[in-house]
Amino acid sequence: MTPFTQKVIAVIRSIPEGYVMTYGGIARAAGSPRGARQVVRILHSMSRKYKLPWHRVVNVKGEIALTDDESGSLQRLYLLGEGIVFDAKGTIDLQRYQYHPDGEDYLLPPVE
Repeated sequence: MTPFTQKVIAVIRSIPEGYVMTYGGIARAAGSPRGARQVVRILHSMSRKYKLPWHRVVNVKGEIALTDDESGSLQRLYLLGEGIVFDAKGTIDLQRYQYHPDGEDYLLPPVE
């Protein structure tokens, strides 16, 4: 596992209940401002294995990016359950709900 992947996993794990981060925000916090697509790949391939709170990751517009109805509906349901409010267009107010880790140290325990 690359150091960037480890950092991405740690950042995603750090998102508290009731908050979201964008793919780009996670990439920046993990040290690669242009790595948003890599974050997508990591989420897709490692969410289950590392029990990541994948539902707390949205696009830069504050929208659920998942295109299949079932996954998108599940993500919306999880976020609503955490108290996140959507506007009439299905958008989350990032000014209110976006988590900013502010330079925390994102070290993971060794992968078993």
